[in-house]
Amino acid sequence: MHDFVKYQALGNDYLVVDPLRIDLLGLPSTPRAARLLCDRHFGVGADGVLLGPVGPVRAGEPVVLRIFNSDGTVCGKSANGLRIFALHLSQYHQGGQEFVIRTLAGDTSVRIEDLDAGIVRADLGRPSFEAADVPAPELTGQVLDRPLEVAGRQFRVSCLNNGNPHTVVPLPEVSAAFAREWGPLIAGHPAFPERTNVQFMRVLDRETVEIEIWERGAGYTLASGSSACASVSVAHALGLVDRTVRVLMPGGAVETAIDAEGGVTLSGPVEQVAAGTLAPRFRAGLGVPAVPDGEPGRTAAGVAAGHGSAA
Repeated sequence: MHDFVKYQALGNDYLVVDPLRIDLLGLPSTPRAARLLCDRHFGVGADGVLLGPVGPVRAGEPVVLRIFNSDGTVCGKSANGLRIFALHLSQYHQGGQEFVIRTLAGDTSVRIEDLDAGIVRADLGRPSFEAADVPAPELTGQVLDRPLEVAGRQFRVSCLNNGNPHTVVPLPEVSAAFAREWGPLIAGHPAFPERTNVQFMRVLDRETVEIEIWERGAGYTLASGSSACASVSVAHALGLVDRTVRVLMPGGAVETAIDAEGGVTLSGPVEQVAAGTLAPRFRAGLGVPAVPDGEPGRTAAGVAAGHGSAA
């Protein structure tokens, strides 16, 4: 028995805390606990925590998942998180390859396309470009190719909500340094009262885009599934790409497809990295009761990590 399982999707890493397999139900339900678990120096380290399944797992019914960013804030939907959680369900619960996962942003269909290779597809549906849905109350109507002044610099931005708010900034060149400099300024701009995720996008051709990402709850990120989908949705709405688009990110590439109604699917790799236990002192710092001596699978050795494939 373990306290967490760690997964990554192109460097976008999450800790799955599974209440049905461990005694930590409620552990990551506070911002402080999520921050401590995700801290890369004083905790296990991750971009976020996936708490689930919340409640029973029954065939034919949605599986409930709660998502927390590394800063402790609640996340409505994470495409990579959903793909990771589907792999976790297949490995530790239902088996099978198709799931409906329920988050605060609604239900999402997820399918494991290749279990051995860890290729998982998520259907994010059709995003909304309406300012009220982003939300961006200062920008009325559909937010496509609109001017936004940030710290004295003018950007052309497009905004949408695909379960999370996103602001996409097309540029002739993108870089990690630029994302780190301007990402937090756009994410915290007064136009976005709930903050926004930011994608700096370079269109390479009709079937390829490159993005750098700043997430409102995690900062600079090597990859993000919902960011990839948001960027493709914007590029397609602006007439810059076709319906099948490869998205290049610092952590790797994903494949996306847009249907006739504007719905977006995302497909890419997911890998299990480790399964481990928390040291007694760390557990105590989180306010979690100590594990009784002699409980199977528990030791005082701290985090026991074993690398492996996604299968």
